[in-house]
Amino acid sequence: MPQETDRKMMEILRILAEHKDILGAKTIAEYLKNRGYDLGERAVRYHMGILDEKGFTERIGYAGRQITPDGLKELEKGLIYDQVDFIFSKLEDMMYHTTLDPNTGQGNVVVNSSIFHYQEEIMDIISSAFEKGIAVSPLVKINQLETSSNLVKLETVCGTTIDGMLLKAGIPVVPRYGGLVRVEDYSPLRFTELIAYKKTSMTPLEAFTNREMTSVLKVISEGQGNIPANFRLIPGSAREKAMELFGKMEKIGITGLLKMGEKGENVLGIPVDNDMVGIAVIGGITPLCAANEAGFDVKIKTAESSIELKYMKPLIRVKSILKPPSVNVPQKVKFLLSKAWNFIEKVDFDLETHQGQVIANISLVDGELVDDVLEIFHRVMTSRPEYCTSKYFQIVDGPNNKKGIATICSLTIDGILTKNGIASSPQYGGILETEGKIPRFIEFTAYSGSSMDPHEIYLSRGMTSVLSSLDKGGKILASLKEIPYVARQNAVDVLERVEEAGFSILNIGKPSELIYNAKVERYHVGIVAPGGLNPIAAVKESGIAVEAKAVETMMNVKDMEEL
Repeated sequence: MPQETDRKMMEILRILAEHKDILGAKTIAEYLKNRGYDLGERAVRYHMGILDEKGFTERIGYAGRQITPDGLKELEKGLIYDQVDFIFSKLEDMMYHTTLDPNTGQGNVVVNSSIFHYQEEIMDIISSAFEKGIAVSPLVKINQLETSSNLVKLETVCGTTIDGMLLKAGIPVVPRYGGLVRVEDYSPLRFTELIAYKKTSMTPLEAFTNREMTSVLKVISEGQGNIPANFRLIPGSAREKAMELFGKMEKIGITGLLKMGEKGENVLGIPVDNDMVGIAVIGGITPLCAANEAGFDVKIKTAESSIELKYMKPLIRVKSILKPPSVNVPQKVKFLLSKAWNFIEKVDFDLETHQGQVIANISLVDGELVDDVLEIFHRVMTSRPEYCTSKYFQIVDGPNNKKGIATICSLTIDGILTKNGIASSPQYGGILETEGKIPRFIEFTAYSGSSMDPHEIYLSRGMTSVLSSLDKGGKILASLKEIPYVARQNAVDVLERVEEAGFSILNIGKPSELIYNAKVERYHVGIVAPGGLNPIAAVKESGIAVEAKAVETMMNVKDMEEL
């Protein structure tokens, strides 16, 4: 099967990239067997030959193969469904390899790595976050990468270390979310944004490292703002044992605990089952986010590797400024899909009259720049109308002399299908690479595991290249929906009328097949639609400041303009 063959080749690339050595077929076969792929040396050589032809690996004499730069790029994009699975598997792998003994302070810890050019100013900012206790641990390791440019790699203790230590203590632990916690008056209040570890192709905390999302510097100076944090669950019966473990961890320099709840207690806005306990911990990358906010270019990677704790040294003495969380039960975190379903139910666009309610995104720009924005809109919608959910838009008043640009959200398609008796379920928001004969998804975040629209995250991180896609290959926003396979023909008929009404559909898959590199559930069919924020992405790529907000309101098409 081509699908299974692709997965095996991706795993071979992953093995070569992880070991950074020239490996022979026998060694690769052994590593594959440990990962559940029972391939003999002959089969490995066959797959390696294909990878050689693609330019992803190269043969080095009789010693074996090594991965090429093109192979590394391919691994980053990968099979998107495989990448989603891999993120959580990597986390489990890191937990398993954590060997830190809380009694002796000896053993391996999981570390994040951050690369930047060493300057006193950036180190002062990073140190201030460590000093105020806004980190998992003050222990760090600094490696010089390039002497001429002062390029360094700073390794910091990752919160996954805590998961590994809980596991080694015999406590079942379930990492659930990475996100942002709101701090008020130096006290953690609640999670404001979340992404589930099992529902994304990027590490959740990395999704929130953009300087527009965090406000660590404000927490340091004013006691209020948003800091990265993660959340896990343990059995309620293990709470006392976990509290004892956290006490031992603190003595060896592993801290960062924001809150451990009681059995069934809501933890910083996240509901917890009656027999479970929720634990929230500061993200290990938080001090580096402070440097990003200050305008420094810091490349952050979470849970990148593991090292022995003895090689790490305290950067500064800690005097934590954070207070215990408020005893008041905060508002529960709202997940995007619940909001989306309520909007989807309200869609009543009529395919005969082309009138009715649709779901709208509202993005804010400076009122004086509206003409420039519309010029970009016109360019995108006329040269690549298929990359826009719809030809309809509207200018609305916004706060503080801002103007809102309303575009139709692709969730409207789910509403139209549902209105016509077809159960359409939004699954993922993603980045679709348009280069090559067949487009493919290279990033994915599930609607069901996120509190924030995935496309807003991708825009904030500058991950699109819509303007490039107008003339050649680029990266656009797109979404994947699923319908029952028995409804496919009816859906094709309805979607033909949807396109006649001025909406765009990129592809309708076949039952249970991959669609643009994405896997759909068995007995289902995938539908890919362009993101309603693609014109907004083009605006941002042009250098115009824009605040993108998806799934914001309902609008009647009769009140919108047609470009």
